[in-house]
Amino acid sequence: MEQVTSLFGLLTLSLANAALVGLGLVPEPENGKTSLNLEIAEQNIELLAMLQQKTKGNLDAEEQHLIDGLLYDLRLKYVEGQTKA
Repeated sequence: MEQVTSLFGLLTLSLANAALVGLGLVPEPENGKTSLNLEIAEQNIELLAMLQQKTKGNLDAEEQHLIDGLLYDLRLKYVEGQTKA
């Protein structure tokens, strides 16, 4: 069960990182540059939201806290990114 928890955490953090790259807050791994791409950010936030919905009632407290916190923070950062665009 520990591996599933860590894999779930890895998946959610990977999607969150991709959203942060789209928001221009984290450099792109390929070239180290940052650029604002709200479409990429939105897609990854939506994927996290879908994952949250599909796993509802099946996560332990730590996993639920992780995905809830990531979505909250990313949605705030997305709104901030929209004002910059």
